[in-house]
Amino acid sequence: MQTGKNDNISLQAKIVRQLINIATSDYLIGPGIKKGTFRRRLVEPPWKCPSGYSVLKIKMPKFDMEFLTPPEVNSGFVVLQLHGGGYIGKMRNVYRSFAKYYSDMKGGLKVLTIDYRVAPENPYPAALEDAVTAYNWLLGLGYKGSDIIVAGDSAGGGLALALAMYLKDNNISLPAAMVLMSPWTDLTASGSSYETNYESDPLFGNTRESMIYNGEYTGNNEPDNPYISPLFGDFKGLMPMLFQAGSIEMLLSDSVDAAKKAEKAGCSVKLHVYEGMFHVFQMALDLLPESKQAWQEVKEFIENI
Repeated sequence: MQTGKNDNISLQAKIVRQLINIATSDYLIGPGIKKGTFRRRLVEPPWKCPSGYSVLKIKMPKFDMEFLTPPEVNSGFVVLQLHGGGYIGKMRNVYRSFAKYYSDMKGGLKVLTIDYRVAPENPYPAALEDAVTAYNWLLGLGYKGSDIIVAGDSAGGGLALALAMYLKDNNISLPAAMVLMSPWTDLTASGSSYETNYESDPLFGNTRESMIYNGEYTGNNEPDNPYISPLFGDFKGLMPMLFQAGSIEMLLSDSVDAAKKAEKAGCSVKLHVYEGMFHVFQMALDLLPESKQAWQEVKEFIENI
């Protein structure tokens, strides 16, 4: 397992951290963000597809998907993107921007992003069922498992690993690789960083009312079920993985512990902990030097598959 840390934190990142702290404080809309109500009520303007790109909107029986095609497709690979949002937030415009970033890699990639069902209306196993359905849909198009790159952040990262374990357990061909940004792999919240980063995390810290603890996705199931918390699953035989996490986030141990377990199981793993960074800082796209570096690392990882 390769690891890396950044010694210097940009001024832009320091400002963003302070803004997150303010926005999630008790004086503003913090409780709504931390409990998830703000995510559910958020209304966004329509996303503007960049010129030359096309989006095919696909309605499945239980969920929707969007298939992004770049101006040129020079790769036989395809990306299956599983968005974050604590299993309670639907797909947002930032993930459409993520899809555009992925599509520009490896000479041009198609990207399938799924708007899977979320809790509390649809707790586990709804999200996993939808991820499996989308993966099989790609296989039905003629892609092999070795042609598919699965990417996910936060809950989507945990869902990606749960998907991989389900595929392995059911003898379905595994994807070529996985990109995991701050994956939520432990819904029991047992990792050390839930305590050590409790006061430093600007998004989830300093509250026990966070969606991390509300159990809406778990429902009546045990949170250590590997299809819910893949940290407790069997990593043997899984595909290469890139983990990225921020050093001050409460979910840091979700990445570190999963990466260590995957490496011990014989998987090819790269873990990069970005010093001073917060949960899914990659959402800053080109606005932060650290986010730009993280996306460059993702590009290099994908292009080396």
